[in-house]
Amino acid sequence: MKVLVIGGGAREHALCRSLSLDPDVTALHCAPGNAGIAEVAELHGVDAVDGRAVADLAARLEADLVVVGPEAPLVAGVADAVRERGIPVFGPSARAAELEGSKAFAKDVMAAAGVPTARSYVCATPEQIDAALDAFGAPYVVKDDGLAAGKGVVVTEDLATARAHALACDRVVIEEFLDGPEVSLFAVTDGETVVPLQPAQDFKRAHDGDAGPNTGGMGAYSPLPWADPELVDEVLRTVLQPTVDELRRRGTPFSGLLYAGLAITSRGVRVIEFNARFGDPETQVVLARLKTPLAGLLHAAATGTLAAFPQLRWNDGAAVTVVIASHNYPGTPRTGDPIEGLAAVAEQDAPDAYVLHAGTRRDASGAVLSAGGRVLSVTATGADLATARERAYRAVGRISLDGSHHRTDIAAKAAAGE
Repeated sequence: MKVLVIGGGAREHALCRSLSLDPDVTALHCAPGNAGIAEVAELHGVDAVDGRAVADLAARLEADLVVVGPEAPLVAGVADAVRERGIPVFGPSARAAELEGSKAFAKDVMAAAGVPTARSYVCATPEQIDAALDAFGAPYVVKDDGLAAGKGVVVTEDLATARAHALACDRVVIEEFLDGPEVSLFAVTDGETVVPLQPAQDFKRAHDGDAGPNTGGMGAYSPLPWADPELVDEVLRTVLQPTVDELRRRGTPFSGLLYAGLAITSRGVRVIEFNARFGDPETQVVLARLKTPLAGLLHAAATGTLAAFPQLRWNDGAAVTVVIASHNYPGTPRTGDPIEGLAAVAEQDAPDAYVLHAGTRRDASGAVLSAGGRVLSVTATGADLATARERAYRAVGRISLDGSHHRTDIAAKAAAGE
């Protein structure tokens, strides 16, 4: 199988790494990729949100499968353009991807499907915003209705901060605050059959102790030792399958990766949000534990044959990812700084720990430089969370990037049994 992956972050590096280890993959391509992905895939320059350009590239490469990583190309209709060429593609249509592209659309689908979620108001005027904020009270949860690269949500006790974020958006969803721990659960679907993966937990705040601003994600771990063993089956029954069924009923079948962001509240499981693609950094830990070869699973979803696919197999043990972010992230990041220590991790920590690149590039001399906000995802596996965590942070300690920062408490409570 010849596979083309679209995107250039750590999520795509995780996908490419897993695909490169799949014996059925005979050629692996990525566009546009990054410095780390170049080590396992052939890179191609392409505008990832230009459907015709992506489809042309896939046809030229004679790709048997195209995997669209980020949300922006999906919402832009890249998967549609590839499908129109008759090439199997893992990723929903533009209309189905509105499940992530519009919070209001997602709420409408959930209401129709009977999916449990937070009560909410969709607001487009200052008067509606003030009424909604007053109705729910603090803590305030304000979500940009459109795509915002994981940073369109503000959760705050401060009314002025909540109102300012709401007014800065064209349209917002203001909703009740959901208490309890958060869980990310991915599911692969062909529009009918839904196959859930293992749950993970990510860390959105920039600093230790969940302090600081929201980010795209500063780390993740899997499995969740504290979660109910029946959680995945419950979410499949009450959230994932009803959502897929409702989208098919509407004539917009969802094929690809359905990501449910969940809150385990005192009143039961509630959906915080849906995404239409693999989450970052949860993908890094989930794929680290997946024993089933990835290409066949994604191809089955892309070709409508998921019902006949064998049951997924998982590695025992745990995985932890720690994100190394550039100076000032999640504000405007500083880029162009050299990254040292990558070879040391490869030599001294592999295969138990490895580095997945996100915002990186190589200069003319071959040196790896920072090129984005989240720069690296250091991922490690182990017999348990404590071991995986120790290995991840040992590898993080070998890496030098001027001005960078990372959280030191990823999976700490779970590893300690708290």
